[in-house]
Amino acid sequence: MATTAKKEARAATTLEIRRTIPAPRERVFDAWTQAKELNKWSAPSPMTPKAEVDLRVGGRYRIVMRGPDGSEMRVGGVYRAIERPSRLVYTWKWEESPMDDTLITVEFFDRGKATEVLLRHEGLTDPESRARHEHGWNGCLDNLVTLMGG
Repeated sequence: MATTAKKEARAATTLEIRRTIPAPRERVFDAWTQAKELNKWSAPSPMTPKAEVDLRVGGRYRIVMRGPDGSEMRVGGVYRAIERPSRLVYTWKWEESPMDDTLITVEFFDRGKATEVLLRHEGLTDPESRARHEHGWNGCLDNLVTLMGG
């Protein structure tokens, strides 16, 4: 019974999203790891992102998302694994939040002229946080699909 409760709790605080992106895997991986590309898609509309990337294991990234009213949200973390073009693992922490670091794993699967992305965001605090992040990630992925010609 305890195992079932742990699985249910983990499911309530882990987000998984699959999305097919209309671009080759290397291109999608680069869009996820290069600041100039992240600047084009890594915030849900109508926010505008500004990214900084030190792409190496142990390197840091930071994304500042600015709303039309000038408000800002800042997130950053540390790269834990970089396996171009198949997998990326990094921590995720909102700068203005007392929430602990969470963990993002992104896998990129070659689907011919497209790439299937599996995003797993683990360690969210509760179902409400999971729902907010799901909304945000889906907005970002919508932008990435558009950027890639979808």
